Amino acid sequence: MLFAVQMTVNLPPSLDADLRDATLTAEKEYAQKLQRCGEWLHLWRCAGQYANLSIFDVADNDRLNDILWGLPLFPYMDITVTSLARHPSAID
Repeated sequence: MLFAVQMTVNLPPSLDADLRDATLTAEKEYAQKLQRCGEWLHLWRCAGQYANLSIFDVADNDRLNDILWGLPLFPYMDITVTSLARHPSAID
């Protein structure tokens, strides 16, 4: 199943610097692991924002939920999920 996921990060200014750095490092490792295994197909930065637009290809809704809840930055994110379907005019 394909999903478009918009993630906006809202780190509190008062967050401890060491915790911030550790969380960002863990987030990068987690995201790259999921990209390597083929579940996180695309990861795009939204220009001018601390946000991204990602495409996931996962078995089902539950798997996507598990992935999102596993994000180290999850507690600091606003997330919007859109289920995707093939468009009849697409050439791929």
